[in-house]
Amino acid sequence: MGAVFNPLALLDRRWTPSPRTVQRAALAALLMSVAIIVTGGAVRLTGSGLGCDTWPKCSSDSLVATREMGWHGVVEFGNRLLTYVLSAAVGWAIAAARCAKPRRRGLTRLAWTQFWLVMANAVLGGITVLTELNPYTVAGHFLAASGLLTVAFLTWDRTREGDGGPDWLVGRIVRKQVWALVAATAVLLAAGTVVTGTGPHAGDSSEVPRMGWISWTDAAHLHAVSAWLVVALTLAVWITLKAMDGPPGPIARTRELFLVLLAQGLIGYVQYLTELPEVLVAAHMLGSALVWIAVLRVLTSLRHRPAAVAAAIPQPAAPGRAVAAG
Repeated sequence: MGAVFNPLALLDRRWTPSPRTVQRAALAALLMSVAIIVTGGAVRLTGSGLGCDTWPKCSSDSLVATREMGWHGVVEFGNRLLTYVLSAAVGWAIAAARCAKPRRRGLTRLAWTQFWLVMANAVLGGITVLTELNPYTVAGHFLAASGLLTVAFLTWDRTREGDGGPDWLVGRIVRKQVWALVAATAVLLAAGTVVTGTGPHAGDSSEVPRMGWISWTDAAHLHAVSAWLVVALTLAVWITLKAMDGPPGPIARTRELFLVLLAQGLIGYVQYLTELPEVLVAAHMLGSALVWIAVLRVLTSLRHRPAAVAAAIPQPAAPGRAVAAG
């Protein structure tokens, strides 16, 4: 009966995954969290957002897509099915983290957080369909997926380090700069959802309401300004690290972030000048996930987590070797 109510406890007694297996499980969940962002964008860019016009069923008469729904039904239902693949990857990460020896409670909590974020995002996706692609629920759906991406990355990163520390490798000035960079990048992602909510790719071939408080061109300009702010902060972090003769890890991660930002900026400007072709918009969505991962890599590179050291158990003195007091 215990195995029925807590199968992970039974698995824990029978299976001890290697550190490499735990890392691979966490990496699979991370890759799937990126994939679900890209395929979600594909649903919108192909106008398939209402290919399944209700939730949790695909239509009022069918749980799955039917031939009458056409290509859009296949695309939307396929994205829903991919959620099960994501759930399986997250389940593998949970099981591997739970069964790791010695027990890593922090890692297990991170893995379980992914599960709850997947469930919440599935419900939010259903609300997006039921509200007929309201631009604010679409934006919330993307931001929730970005939250899942964040936790998936932190889980994977934790599998590659210990549970001790953290021991900071840089000073307070650099840490404050990097936290400002993280905040600015979060604003950049949010500004991107405003561009989506005002732009021409509404997610369906029919008339879908757009955000009316700002024009698409103004939203794009706001997004560009926030992007340049992120670039400036990245350069500031790199210059500070070089001036202070910082450790090679944070310097390398900051340089990698700068290169990713350049590629993402190039795609962004080209898609703006070419009136948002679907292929470039999809590439830009993938780039947004890679930018966020690169920023998180800079943040986590600032500290080192050694393996936790168990407290030493005092041993009684050997007979005849005790030291007299006084």
